[in-house]
Amino acid sequence: MCDLLRINTDRGVMINDGRTRFSTNGQPIYHFVETSTFSEYTVAHIGYVAKINPAAPLDKYDLFLGATLNVAKPQKGSSIAIFGLGAVGLAAAEGARIAGATRIIGVDFNPSRFDEAKKFGVNEFVNPKDYDKPVQEVITELINGGVDRSVECTGSIQAMTSAFECIHDGWGVVVLVGVPNKDDAFKSHPVNFLNERTLKDTFYGNYKPRSDLPAELELEKFITHSVSFSEINKAFEYRLQGKSIRCIIRMED
Repeated sequence: MCDLLRINTDRGVMINDGRTRFSTNGQPIYHFVETSTFSEYTVAHIGYVAKINPAAPLDKYDLFLGATLNVAKPQKGSSIAIFGLGAVGLAAAEGARIAGATRIIGVDFNPSRFDEAKKFGVNEFVNPKDYDKPVQEVITELINGGVDRSVECTGSIQAMTSAFECIHDGWGVVVLVGVPNKDDAFKSHPVNFLNERTLKDTFYGNYKPRSDLPAELELEKFITHSVSFSEINKAFEYRLQGKSIRCIIRMED
């Protein structure tokens, strides 16, 4: 994963001098995705730091909606499909709701996620298992030509293809958020580009921390569990079982 995302070479060092601020026995320890949030103390570039209200609950300031608001940029009254209704997908849906999208379609193989997704603005649901044709064809027929925007949040190369091929010719935009396997290759017919569809990617939602954070966000509804750092494996179990959206890790326990 670190090699795939170029975390060590591009995102594991300080921007100003290309070096790390951590080491052990003379060997560098890289800054994971430039943040190193599992360490009790860290060093971050000043451009990544934003001052927040001292009264703000620190355990809730870790959720971002940038893939939708900053990159997909859905218009008020538009349609959008969200592929994957995990924590990232629900954040994308929340961003679509804030932007004013009226048709927010959630795409997921797990129907138990649909009720929870309604809290984040999702108002239509598609389970690919329920159809005998590609899900992009289902969505294109549902929206009469395709959605205005789509956001892929699973890392599945098949979902990425579907997300791209379900957007509308002429103005459709897809944003890829999920991280694919190292050897995966995105494939789609060139005519889809000739028909003026736009393919975008994002990292950290294209946020500028000091200026882009929204003033008001309903963060509490993302948090479903809280465990101590010593129980961090429980948090991964909750995610793998599809039971949690966001699980807070309490470093002090």
